[in-house]
Amino acid sequence: MGRVVVGIAANEALDAGETLHHLAISYTPNGYVQGVQQAGGLPMVIPMDSPELAKEYISRVDKLILAGGQDVSPRYYKQKQIVQGSYYDKRDKFELALMDEALKQGKPIFAVCRGMQLMNVFFGGNLKQELHTFTDVVHMQDPIPKEHPSHALWTTESSVLRPIYGEKDQVNSFHNQGVHQLASDFQVGATCSDGLVEAIENAERRLLGVQWHPDFAFMAQPKEMKVFDYVVNTL
Repeated sequence: MGRVVVGIAANEALDAGETLHHLAISYTPNGYVQGVQQAGGLPMVIPMDSPELAKEYISRVDKLILAGGQDVSPRYYKQKQIVQGSYYDKRDKFELALMDEALKQGKPIFAVCRGMQLMNVFFGGNLKQELHTFTDVVHMQDPIPKEHPSHALWTTESSVLRPIYGEKDQVNSFHNQGVHQLASDFQVGATCSDGLVEAIENAERRLLGVQWHPDFAFMAQPKEMKVFDYVVNTL
């Protein structure tokens, strides 16, 4: 039996800068690729494409990762846009289609940051469009180095994350939006000290979303590598 093939939904940049001759590129942060490789999986980057082709892409992988990146457009959770944000409708449409197909084909999904927010929206939840009006906790830790934890994490007793992080730990944080109303399909896996949802789970459908970035920290924080081990070998 071959390695577990993990599809990683890619982002796009229309101008990659001078080093890459201002080319348009499809990419994913290397942390996802290396994390899957070190866990024994075979990563396959899925470029953005027509939603109609999502079925074919998903049929070629065993599991799906939805990565971080742009904000999710409020149109998908029936709200008016109240902040400038960074939106990319092409990505929203394609990743929603990938998620739909993964669910139809019974394939697990691991969603990080924006990915977790999109997964909540797919199932009928919504988002807080600007966190600074809700909390004093700094959820965008830049310029603190990306691999350094910056705020507390409390896991729920039944969470699949409890064996990794224990009841309380620290994680990094790089987001300006977050879960508001949680879709009824999910259980809360972890929260921050301000009550913001930091992880969501659906054991039956094999879905896991985290708001922090294991891909930023897995080389420096062994617990974050354990997340990739769980995703590749257990989820």
